[in-house]
Amino acid sequence: MGSFTFATAADIRFGAGASGDLDDLSSRLGRSAFVVTGTDPDRFRHLLGDVDVAAEFALQGEPSFDDARRAVEAARRSGADHVIGVGGGAVLDLAKAVAILAVSETDPLDHAEVIGGGAPLPERGWPWIAVPTTAGTGSEVTSNAVLASEEHRVKVSLRSPAMLATAAVVDPELTVSCPPAVTASSGMDALTQCLEPMTSRMANPLVDALALAGWQAGTRSLVRAVEHGDDLDARTDMALCSLLGGLSLANAKLGAVHGLAGVLGGVTGAAHGAICAALLRDVTAANIAALRERDPGNPALPAYELAAVAATGEREAESLVGWLDELRTLLGIQGLTDLGLATDDHDGVVEAARRASSMKGNPIELTRDELLAVLQAAS
Repeated sequence: MGSFTFATAADIRFGAGASGDLDDLSSRLGRSAFVVTGTDPDRFRHLLGDVDVAAEFALQGEPSFDDARRAVEAARRSGADHVIGVGGGAVLDLAKAVAILAVSETDPLDHAEVIGGGAPLPERGWPWIAVPTTAGTGSEVTSNAVLASEEHRVKVSLRSPAMLATAAVVDPELTVSCPPAVTASSGMDALTQCLEPMTSRMANPLVDALALAGWQAGTRSLVRAVEHGDDLDARTDMALCSLLGGLSLANAKLGAVHGLAGVLGGVTGAAHGAICAALLRDVTAANIAALRERDPGNPALPAYELAAVAATGEREAESLVGWLDELRTLLGIQGLTDLGLATDDHDGVVEAARRASSMKGNPIELTRDELLAVLQAAS
């Protein structure tokens, strides 16, 4: 085992009712807040209580670089001195982007991975508070923001430790109103963000422990959370799965699911969680088969076995693929074709995905043909 670092939000508050701390947290950070919300700003307005709100920005759909430019301009004009993001992963990604870009003199695209110039982000942005209302991305404790570039037909990240939230407020009660389809896709994303760090070539002992705990919480409660949305115990497990997945992915690379998902999001416009849900079974199968054939001593295989035990009670890694197949059917997860992927786009998606940052964490390098087979199977 080599040396490693571990970074996360300065203050994490978890549990039913934790959002009641928002007033106090905001007053500690500054005078007034720029609030980023989802499509319906009124849905969680009651959480703001006595927060002095300088201005609001309601995100419509998945965040883009154009959204970031508009939101940053509005934040600067508002006179706010900190940011509060209240919503799902897309909202939190935009909120953290606003917090760091508000002090940058560079266009957001110039900071982007892969398609941009990769210019360093400022060493310190505005303080910001993350309040997730779905259990999926773990964005409240990650140091990257995923934004879409319509011009390039891809989603890429802005990434810097300076983007970590000043405070993350994870209140499972806020997820109770999530509809079943959103609960299912975001929950599958949360599971993915535990399984990929567990098997990442860049994992470390802290990530191993957190990711496994998150995976165990998610596998025992996802179906219950989908079928019984008012089950607070199940919602709490899924919020924990999401949080621990976020902590894990922020400190170890992800893998081929997310390497493909970033490209597919730009090509199809589909929600990130839905894409991860469509891919997880087939990427897992491809990784296990490739490891068996080309690198049977890889530590990712025992990690897949631990994941299989938690999900199925069986130690064979391949049993995990069967469980994911059953889960996908049970939850009614859509395939990639239903999400808008055309067969003619497969080659281009694979070529772009092989350059993605997340691919560096996959436990084994999948060939072009293996990735094409994943897309075909997941369609």
